[in-house]
Amino acid sequence: MSKVAIWILKRMGWTIKDNPEGVDKAIIVMGPHTSNWDFIIGKLAFMHYGVKGRYLIKKELFFWPMGWFLKKLGGIPVDRKKNNNFTDQAVEYFENNESMYMVFTPEGTRSYSPNWKKGFYYIALKAKVPIYIGYMDYPTKTGGFLELFEPTGDIDKDIAFIKKELSQFRGKFPENGIRAVEDE
Repeated sequence: MSKVAIWILKRMGWTIKDNPEGVDKAIIVMGPHTSNWDFIIGKLAFMHYGVKGRYLIKKELFFWPMGWFLKKLGGIPVDRKKNNNFTDQAVEYFENNESMYMVFTPEGTRSYSPNWKKGFYYIALKAKVPIYIGYMDYPTKTGGFLELFEPTGDIDKDIAFIKKELSQFRGKFPENGIRAVEDE
């Protein structure tokens, strides 16, 4: 499947680099997220890497037959309207799997948002897993991983760092992309 995925990505003009290696469990923060195409390109990249990413997707999309399909792709239904202690559920996913990559787009929307969802950070701390910073850059059609980041516990400082790292990349709709904290 890896060869098929990279073939499709190449036909679309994308180059994927910087494989997430050496870690069995991690949170992956992907950005910028400005288009539904991000998921498709990202999923193909993960297939190329041989990594089964798990994705939090609003539960409203899990209707037949789409729900079955989304679960096969690694989707985890989330009710965003309820306070359902998903942090503990996510930590259980990490505890019950030898290998686990949970993917987040912390903007929480395809529109610009300076107020990121912070659940990914709390899950990383509680599950004691690192955070990979993943990127997609539409102008250059490249994607991959910048670095492995260990959360320090200073959430504001750490999120500012991640935003700064991801602000150098442009989404399909750049006006909706990530801005460094000092530029917000």
